Amino acid sequence: MKVVMIGTGYVGLVTGTCFADSGNEVTCVDIDERKVARLKQGDIPIYEPGLTEMVLRNVKGERLSFTTDVSECVPEAKCVFLAVGTPQSDEGAADLKYIMAAAESIAPHLADDVVVVVKSTVPVGTNQKVANLLREKTGREVDVASNPEFLKEGCAIDDFTKPDRVVVGVEREDVAEVLQELYRPFLRTDKPFISMNRESAEMTKYVANCLLATKISFINEMANLCEHVGADINDVRRGIGHDERIGFAFLFPGVGYGGSCFPKDVRALNHVAHEKGLTMTMLKAIDDINDRQKSVLFGKLDSHFNGDLKGRKIAIWGLAFKPRTDDIREAPSLVLIRQLLDAGAEVHVHDPVAMENVQQELGDVVTYHKHQYDALPDADALAIVTEWNEYRNPDFDYLKHKMKSPVIFDGRNLYNPHKMVKRGFTYSGIGLHVPTS
Repeated sequence: MKVVMIGTGYVGLVTGTCFADSGNEVTCVDIDERKVARLKQGDIPIYEPGLTEMVLRNVKGERLSFTTDVSECVPEAKCVFLAVGTPQSDEGAADLKYIMAAAESIAPHLADDVVVVVKSTVPVGTNQKVANLLREKTGREVDVASNPEFLKEGCAIDDFTKPDRVVVGVEREDVAEVLQELYRPFLRTDKPFISMNRESAEMTKYVANCLLATKISFINEMANLCEHVGADINDVRRGIGHDERIGFAFLFPGVGYGGSCFPKDVRALNHVAHEKGLTMTMLKAIDDINDRQKSVLFGKLDSHFNGDLKGRKIAIWGLAFKPRTDDIREAPSLVLIRQLLDAGAEVHVHDPVAMENVQQELGDVVTYHKHQYDALPDADALAIVTEWNEYRNPDFDYLKHKMKSPVIFDGRNLYNPHKMVKRGFTYSGIGLHVPTS
């Protein structure tokens, strides 16, 4: 099948490449000439394990190509996917200017039997707006389908090629059949292909992300309470997780969620409700709890040093909002860094892949280190923000030797608090019961 992907961001590039890898002829389109030039040279602008190799393989096999010109690929396409950004506006809504501009750009070139597929995360009613615009521009009805993505950064290729489910929103069953044929190679283990109307598909994406964000904010709030009552959140988590109605997924306490999806989608759905005259008390609470959680590590550091962080050297391990990605959008690390700098601390950081992005965001107000241990000499404390595997089993004797003080504030609960105390560290996690000796 000939497929066009409008937008070569995270979703568009992964989706287009995976479709090409299953034998389709895919053209990825972007208005950014520099990005397209980089992609043509095999220079992948995002970090995602396995993606570079897959892109190069499919370009070599002439199944995947890149262009800035919609007119050279859209006329022959059976499916045209819109996978452009929907950033958050100042009011908290999803900004639809890019997706509407993309729809307008393809309108003059669409074949009669084409299916336009909205892959971007969009508020309820957006697919209808796209359909209305295409009708206005083409003078005919164009099939528009919703196909929300459920990719996790760091394992997006596995998520796409081995999906839990594929959700589509359509107005005609013939359109669902086209999309089912496209996704058939990824559904060979009888994972469900779920067809519904477009509004339901649009809501499915938001509700899924908001529910996952709810679990994170809930366990974080419970973790904070555990610290004040002498309980241990890891024990509590085990105690509730074996209840099959609850489970363990997304019940790991930490320093808050970040990235391009959860923060934006919680606020966007709240905005949609507000426009309809509804008050979403829970959605607002989820967002508020998460914002507060991003300051927990700073609060621990500030308390430990009795409000005097001026001149203190603080090492930070982990800058990306999660491991296996270089994405720093809404990352808790940025909140911590800015708070430490405002308090007069000297900040030294390490991350396996995200330091370049942080440097573009913050400049040289912090010191960047290529190796995690290089951030430690004479450090007054170490703060762990992202749970990269590289940080899970460090040489603790070496840490004690290099640091000025053996103090660790662990925002991801990587270590056993009892063992850390025995090793001679002052150690604090999120919601952990730490013995005094």
